[in-house]
Amino acid sequence: MDTRPLQAAIRFGLGPRPDQPVPADPIAWLDGQLDGPDVPPLPAGWPAPPVIADGYRIWKALDAAGQPGPGQTNPIELNFQAEAIAAMATRIDTARPYRERLVEFWANHFTVSKRGGYPVSTVIGPYMREAIRPHVTGRFSDMLLAVFKHPAMLGYLDQAASVGPNSAYGKRSGRGLNENLAREILELHTVSPAAGYSQADVTEFARLLTGWGYERNKEPFGTLFRPANHEPGSKTVMGREFGQGPEEAEAALRFLAAHPATHRFLATKLARHFITDEPPPEVVARLEGVLRDTDGDLGAVARALPRIEQAWDPPLTKLRSPLDYITAAYRACGASGEAMGRPAWGSCFNLNQPYWTALQPNGWPDRAPDWLGPEPVMQRLDWAYETAGRFTRQDPMAILDTALGPLAPSTTREAMRRAGSPRDAIAILLASAEFQRR
Repeated sequence: MDTRPLQAAIRFGLGPRPDQPVPADPIAWLDGQLDGPDVPPLPAGWPAPPVIADGYRIWKALDAAGQPGPGQTNPIELNFQAEAIAAMATRIDTARPYRERLVEFWANHFTVSKRGGYPVSTVIGPYMREAIRPHVTGRFSDMLLAVFKHPAMLGYLDQAASVGPNSAYGKRSGRGLNENLAREILELHTVSPAAGYSQADVTEFARLLTGWGYERNKEPFGTLFRPANHEPGSKTVMGREFGQGPEEAEAALRFLAAHPATHRFLATKLARHFITDEPPPEVVARLEGVLRDTDGDLGAVARALPRIEQAWDPPLTKLRSPLDYITAAYRACGASGEAMGRPAWGSCFNLNQPYWTALQPNGWPDRAPDWLGPEPVMQRLDWAYETAGRFTRQDPMAILDTALGPLAPSTTREAMRRAGSPRDAIAILLASAEFQRR
């Protein structure tokens, strides 16, 4: 029996749903999800997806009213929750799960986190809709520029606080560089330390990026370039000389996006996420070649991934992160995002991957050892039993056939048949080693 149709929904998607039959042609099904416009989540209470100005207006209103007292609600927190819950609901419902996996992959690559405070939590929904989602099948350089210029990233990595020491404002105020964003673009977003850049490159790049910030107090809200904060003179980054001004910062970002080390770094991360924790060199080389030959076309590399033989064999070997595990469980049980978006969002806290709240700028890890251990395993088992209780009116064997079908081992199937109750049977499935892998 050909299991690839089911594997496509598991390995490349977010897990099968009973109302979304597995594809007859898995490659065509995956390719088809990459076409057409992106449909962003709509948070509850909004007639249209909020934009940057909406988040900043909420922030300004909170500034004027003062911080909430005991028992009062924080409007920024409420808006953040609405955005996160809508995104979780989309993951549960979507008929384009491969595209949503790509959205989450790139959002994690370009991590911004609620831990960055109001500069992030007020605009993280617009960040996803404006900087990430439109570009997952476009050019990497365009995504990098969109991410760099977005207030969420400028705020998260303190770029708005970076001032050229020799700029007009720097001389007047005595303020200087903040290297956070420059460092993370080099280390985490583009070439990686394997490229051999130096601390001098970080400093020069930080000088080049000065001037970029955001305006939240008056219209037009959003990103702006402040010439008075920009460090004058030429800068040399990784052997390439750049002049001064915003156009030169963009030129440097495009230079880094097209660097061979960036292609290799991205190829490794994509192969690790979609194929195996330790991707073979030939797999990385193939994806690297696609990025090189297409000028960083992310749609092309997304089409190349399922055409790599190692992406299919063996199945159910790559551990699901908590976010993917939770999503797959709700999808297998046929849950609706409207009903279960909030419980799914809350479950991410329970399993140590709070949504849009990564601990560090390098995002969430993508290897099994980072998610396994006695306590995390017990948390998954407890969560499986708790979640199973939500779906006791369903046929456990039908959920098994949806979730794993012919990939389910006979031991799991027999244990479910012998379970003392539907809840026990569903819990056995959700806690099984094979369901926790893709």
